[in-house]
Amino acid sequence: MTGTSEDSRRHRFERLVGELRRDMYRYAFWLSRDGALAEDVVQEAMVRAWRNLDSLREDGAAKQWLLTIVRRENARHFERKRLETVDVDDLSGRDEGMLADSHDTDAEDLRAELLELPDEYREPLVLQVLMGYTTGEIAEVMELKQATVLTRLHRARNQLKERFAADGPDFDG
Repeated sequence: MTGTSEDSRRHRFERLVGELRRDMYRYAFWLSRDGALAEDVVQEAMVRAWRNLDSLREDGAAKQWLLTIVRRENARHFERKRLETVDVDDLSGRDEGMLADSHDTDAEDLRAELLELPDEYREPLVLQVLMGYTTGEIAEVMELKQATVLTRLHRARNQLKERFAADGPDFDG
């Protein structure tokens, strides 16, 4: 009987993680800005998720639950270890395939500016725009009030607008 319940638990975990592993990695990458570190964070998050699988009552909440674990694992990593900083220009060039498939210079400029936003503004914007989360889901993942998420999204967009406005218009048709 125990083997059956363990098999059922393993199948549930594989189904949930299999469906959401890509989102976990993308989120970890945007948090850490490093592919290898993102993979490590996802692996640690999966171990923690396996240990705590019984605490997930509804499979429909798995996405927010797993991304919250990824976020916490990323934070734990940075609490334990101070890493070298990476030049944003090097990152956007080296990891261009991760950030988008386009070679559009406007898109490259936008990615570079997005990476330069403070984490508190970059993270909710990435969750909303690139991963399609609602403000309610972002609030749950980031453990914030929805009003705080809305404020951060507004400020992130305003900062991006200001940065591009400072460069002057370069869309002369």
